[in-house]
Amino acid sequence: MADKCKENPMKDMPLPEMTFTTFIYSLSSSAMVALGEAPDPSTGKVEFVPHLAKHTIDVLGMLQDKIENGLSEEEGKLLCDILYNLRMAYVNKAGK
Repeated sequence: MADKCKENPMKDMPLPEMTFTTFIYSLSSSAMVALGEAPDPSTGKVEFVPHLAKHTIDVLGMLQDKIENGLSEEEGKLLCDILYNLRMAYVNKAGK
């Protein structure tokens, strides 16, 4: 019975489709947790974590800037290379 309590009940739940909107909401929720405006879903605690709040807000600001002004050529290549490598790693692991 004790082992049953250690199981993750969320492991088989499907994740929502990843859209830009769900991504922005996810970052927003993370910022609200770090600001102490919402409980941490993993612990239930409400605490202000200023460096994490600032980091998440800065990520959202950077996204806004890149959407408005676009990626540089180097940033575009880096993103393509990283996505390729991560997708190949995923295919290799998920295919086993």
